[in-house]
Amino acid sequence: MRQTIYHDLMARYENEIEHACDVSEGQQWVSIDGLRPEGLCPSAWMSMQTFVESLAKGEGNFYDGWMRNPMSAMISCNDGFRPFSFYIEVIGE
Repeated sequence: MRQTIYHDLMARYENEIEHACDVSEGQQWVSIDGLRPEGLCPSAWMSMQTFVESLAKGEGNFYDGWMRNPMSAMISCNDGFRPFSFYIEVIGE
């Protein structure tokens, strides 16, 4: 997982906020039965929910071979100023 921060866009368009996100690089979560893991940002979950639910059902191979591991996806949250990229994969089949 990695975060990108666009300081120029924040300075130009964003109102200052004290608390934007609780996620930090290196954190990991496990989804059981395709449900949102406790502690995962609800907004980030909205971005990845469909992919997690599909993987939990044994589906994969998104976009006909997009990922090297067909049972995975790389998804970014919808914060346009400081998006996190999340690598999602099936574990312990």
